Amino acid sequence: MHIEPGVVQGAKIYLSYATGAAALGLAVKAATRHGQTHGVVSLALRSLLAALVVFVCFEVLPHPPVGVSEVHLILGTTIYLLFGLGPAALGLAAGLLLQGLFFAPADLSQYGMNVTTLLAPLFALHLLARRIIPPHTPYVELSYGQVLRLSAAYQGGIVVWVAFWAFYGHGFAAENLAQVASFGVAYLAVILLEPLVDLAVLAAAKALGGLRGSAWVQPRLYEAT
Repeated sequence: MHIEPGVVQGAKIYLSYATGAAALGLAVKAATRHGQTHGVVSLALRSLLAALVVFVCFEVLPHPPVGVSEVHLILGTTIYLLFGLGPAALGLAAGLLLQGLFFAPADLSQYGMNVTTLLAPLFALHLLARRIIPPHTPYVELSYGQVLRLSAAYQGGIVVWVAFWAFYGHGFAAENLAQVASFGVAYLAVILLEPLVDLAVLAAAKALGGLRGSAWVQPRLYEAT
């Protein structure tokens, strides 16, 4: 999880309940739309796969503490491109919840902040993707520049939200500013690394043409709209 216990305390934490509820509401709305379009089975399958990816990113991959939080390779852009907005949103929320329930129960009180931090940038990523990816372009044909912009939007959004919660909880003291800055600088490595992972995954998907039309991945991966 990105926001540790104690960063936001007292009555201030109620804001996280509101933002978390709003983010989860948008996730459910996106998932409902996905289910209506592609079917409940594909929604469940893709959401499960997305949750597994998120859980591995949180618990298996390295996640060193830097500044106000931990640095994770979350692969939000990857699961968005593979599975779609609704499954990606449910996967992020579920993977985060699984981590809290089984590995970090003390962090569950921060779930509202953490789910907001993960989901709000995902919705921003979705809006950006609609602007920069031409309708006739399947995702397996994306360029490095396009994927980099998507990754920068998602990971940059995470940094912005982490900074917001840190400043909201502890103000703008010099020590807090330094910790937020060190966290932001460390995340630059993630912004540079994730597009390479995305391109590798997209190249593998392109090579595995048998996935076309399956319930495992979203149609836009192979087919233009």
